[in-house]
Amino acid sequence: MRLGVLDVGSNTVHLLIVDAHPGAHPLPANSMRRLLRLAEHLTPDGAIDDPGVAALTSAVAAATAAAEDAGVEELLAFATSAVREAANGEDVLDHVEARTGVRLQVLPGTAEADLTFLAVRRWFGWSSGRLLGLDIGGGSLEVAAGLDEAPDVSFSLPLGAGRLTRDRLAGDPPAAEAVRDVRRYVRQQIASRVRDVTRAGTPDRVVVTSKTFRSLARLTGAAPAEEGPMVRRVLRRDELAPWVPRLAGMTFRQRAELPGVSEERAPQLLAGALVAEAAFELLGVEEALVCPWALREGVILRRLDAFTAGSAAVSPGAGL
Repeated sequence: MRLGVLDVGSNTVHLLIVDAHPGAHPLPANSMRRLLRLAEHLTPDGAIDDPGVAALTSAVAAATAAAEDAGVEELLAFATSAVREAANGEDVLDHVEARTGVRLQVLPGTAEADLTFLAVRRWFGWSSGRLLGLDIGGGSLEVAAGLDEAPDVSFSLPLGAGRLTRDRLAGDPPAAEAVRDVRRYVRQQIASRVRDVTRAGTPDRVVVTSKTFRSLARLTGAAPAEEGPMVRRVLRRDELAPWVPRLAGMTFRQRAELPGVSEERAPQLLAGALVAEAAFELLGVEEALVCPWALREGVILRRLDAFTAGSAAVSPGAGL
């Protein structure tokens, strides 16, 4: 069956189309992205402003049309932290549905972590043992750990690269004091949940997902994307650490000239590096493998599992 996954994140609206069948590897057929930066459209009271709602509606309509043109049988559409935390989130969902016919399901942060963990587990398999998974999105950091396909512990923290950049790292480059404040804040947030992770047991393998982690791995010498998803890519703490002060002193333009860093992601890279470094240090991670699968693939796998079990519907409470 041809499935489409429409992911409305803090930075982009991303449509992934795959040919997927129970028991088989989902094969990507097409993909389209539209830069939205929805988090930049928040009013002082936390609502998404009218231009933001219009841009989101247009992006969903375009993605829906592309999915129809590609012969998608089922479109799984969801939104993450930007819509989840918006003061007018329900009104935004109603507006998008009225204009496009698509009702976006809002994923709780724990569901994001659980679904990403499922994708990581399926990619690396049972032989990888106990896993610890980390994902830095635009609005939040997801952490999950466990031995099975469902993690023993999973949670979300408000440490997305886009959120931190917008709220706490103004300036190009930001002031040194602002960088220190963010570093302190990030470490306090992660330290408050370290005990939850350690109680899940020592991981046999640490895995990172998301564009932010892939960019950081590329900076430290990992293979470029052109070499394909099967290449082993590693992000090591001792190789990441020297990049944090370097990135802090760079302008956005200078960051965009680095290998694997796009112009749209360059402003957020410092925040992502601060979160990654803190997570590695506080959780005792020396190195992590980069997984090409993440939340979107987890949504697909969950849907295929439901299909195999004979379920005609997907439970929102189960995180799609």
